[in-house]
Amino acid sequence: MKKKLEFKIIVLITLILNGFLSAQSYYGFNPDTVKAQKYDMGKMWTFENPPIDYFEKEYGFKPSAGLLEKFQKSALKFGGGCSASFISEDGLIMTNHHCVRDILKNVQKENENILRDGFFAVNLNDERTVPKLKVEQLIVIKDVTDEIQSSMDKGKTDEEKVELRDSAINKIKSLASGQNPELVFKVISLYNGGKYSLYGYKVYNDIRLVFVPELFVAKLGGNPDNFTFPRYGLDCAFLRAYENGKPVKTDFYFNWNNEDIVEDQPVFVIGNPGRTNRIYTMAQIEFARDIQYPMLVSMLKEMYDIYEKKVEEDNAQDFNLIARLYGIGNALKVYEGTYKALLDPYLVARKKDFEKHFKEAVQSDDKLNEKYGSIWNEIESARKEMGKNVRKAFAYSITGFVSPQYLAMANKLVQYAKDLKSDKITKEVYDSLSAKIFPQDFDTELENKLLVIKLNIIKNNLPDDDRIVSKLIGDKSTKQAADEMIRKSEFTSSEKLLKLARAGADAVLNSDDPFIFFVLNTQDELAKVVDDNKSRIDKEEILNQMLGEALYKVYGDAIPPDATGTLRLADGIVKGYNYNGTKAPVKTTFYGSLDRYYSFNKKFPFNLPAYWENLPEEFNPATSLNFVSTNDIVGGNSGSPVVNINGEIVGLAFDGNIESLPSNFIYTTEANRTVSVSALGMIEAIRDLYKMNNLANEILNGKIN
Repeated sequence: MKKKLEFKIIVLITLILNGFLSAQSYYGFNPDTVKAQKYDMGKMWTFENPPIDYFEKEYGFKPSAGLLEKFQKSALKFGGGCSASFISEDGLIMTNHHCVRDILKNVQKENENILRDGFFAVNLNDERTVPKLKVEQLIVIKDVTDEIQSSMDKGKTDEEKVELRDSAINKIKSLASGQNPELVFKVISLYNGGKYSLYGYKVYNDIRLVFVPELFVAKLGGNPDNFTFPRYGLDCAFLRAYENGKPVKTDFYFNWNNEDIVEDQPVFVIGNPGRTNRIYTMAQIEFARDIQYPMLVSMLKEMYDIYEKKVEEDNAQDFNLIARLYGIGNALKVYEGTYKALLDPYLVARKKDFEKHFKEAVQSDDKLNEKYGSIWNEIESARKEMGKNVRKAFAYSITGFVSPQYLAMANKLVQYAKDLKSDKITKEVYDSLSAKIFPQDFDTELENKLLVIKLNIIKNNLPDDDRIVSKLIGDKSTKQAADEMIRKSEFTSSEKLLKLARAGADAVLNSDDPFIFFVLNTQDELAKVVDDNKSRIDKEEILNQMLGEALYKVYGDAIPPDATGTLRLADGIVKGYNYNGTKAPVKTTFYGSLDRYYSFNKKFPFNLPAYWENLPEEFNPATSLNFVSTNDIVGGNSGSPVVNINGEIVGLAFDGNIESLPSNFIYTTEANRTVSVSALGMIEAIRDLYKMNNLANEILNGKIN
């Protein structure tokens, strides 16, 4: 009996050890022993509650209330998704080149090409208005958590809670606007609604362009160098805010530091990081890993290949096409890099350990457990339900980003025909609308390639017996299927489209055109899927808020909230790191730009303007150009000022490295780096390369001379 027991114990120990060793040998570590790190949830501190004691302990830096006010009010939210800052008392604004890249076409005159040649305003009269651009300066911050959460508590259903929340928010904003009509107010959700803050912004609508370098100088290396370091980009732009036709006079702006950065120097990034999901549960992370990101990465890879070939065929002469390529390439690197991080068992193990301890903290407290203990299971159930239809929704969707114009035209024509049949529009209106459907700049070759991508999305996300797959693809390749759809379609020319439209609503709705077939057999069902998911979305929205509330109750301000596209203060130090079997320096110089140019035989995307082969004598290529630091940033931080402990500009954040891409879900400190343009390099280029002495003097003196 004793021997049998000993044998069973040995077998049990062997099984345990085998499991331990197999996990360790498979991953190179034992996932069960991985621990969450102190700053996995990041260092994007809010101005509501900056960690003063932590700053003092970590850097010997205790910012005064006045310095924090300067940080807050000198920083700006720029356009639709970037950051910026005032850097002179005369309203001079600094941001990234890539933050203005898409709007430069609205500024240039006939026969100009600002992306190719840059823009240089010699004096105020030369500065050009940028249409529809605004910058926002955060003036007021007020906690309104109790008002909103107490209103939501009156709701009995998730839908009621959302409605009561929105009603309370509108009431708060309306009251604030009445008291401060010169400001624009927004209510910001922090910790997914665990806290709410009222922000009041002063908005500047008259923004004028002062200086941007050439695209190839600003983004040397294009997409191959994007999200990498060492890096060699002069990714900067300077604009000016005006009021009543004159440059703004502001009391809040950052002074310029004209000294080189040094390793281990404390620096602070002040900007508006777009969005992170570090609070996500493992069920939400696994949903992103298994469903969301694979779909997007596959689509973006195909799109990038199409546009890369078009740029190559054009010999990189169409700068709008290049800008489009850069935009797609940037999205691809972000999603692919994040997807790889989600497949990294070590990072996943860190997230699991955090969730484990967070759940334990909630469920070991009777009061917290009663209110929040079931959140994780409920979110998991919601995501499983959502997962049942998300692939169908992705396949059925018609979007301007990836869907071919054929589908967009068919969708419009079908809707017009339905409106005509139901008397929502007259025949005259129907004819007028139909005549405007076919795009003037229709690119047949591009649209045919986008159609293949759409068919790949359909084939990869729908079962083989789905009627859309059966009808449009069958046993053909997606290229063959696309060719057949185009042969059968009435949307290949404006003449054929108009002929179909003028035949009347019944002719359109009964047409055997393949694109009309797609619309008629997907869009109503897609609308039903979206409608069915609304209750799940409302449910998860409330669950996410409860998750945020629980996080705040357990950890308080020790953990900063996820990024929300609003102002944050991120601390770090200038620091190199190990990569690719070597060591990255803390900074690069303009000599590195020349090396990229010549090493790649002056070919796109490593080409520079011709004058780089004969640089001015005063220009010093040994000047620092880019540098790296450990600050926590994500998309939206582009254009953020990087300042020293005196609040002086030492750099301009414009990117992260490849190792920073997991930041949507987890902040790591080992090799995650912010990449910035050096203040010293910007002045060197502005003054000695571009000969813009007036601008250089204003930057250095903080005012127009």
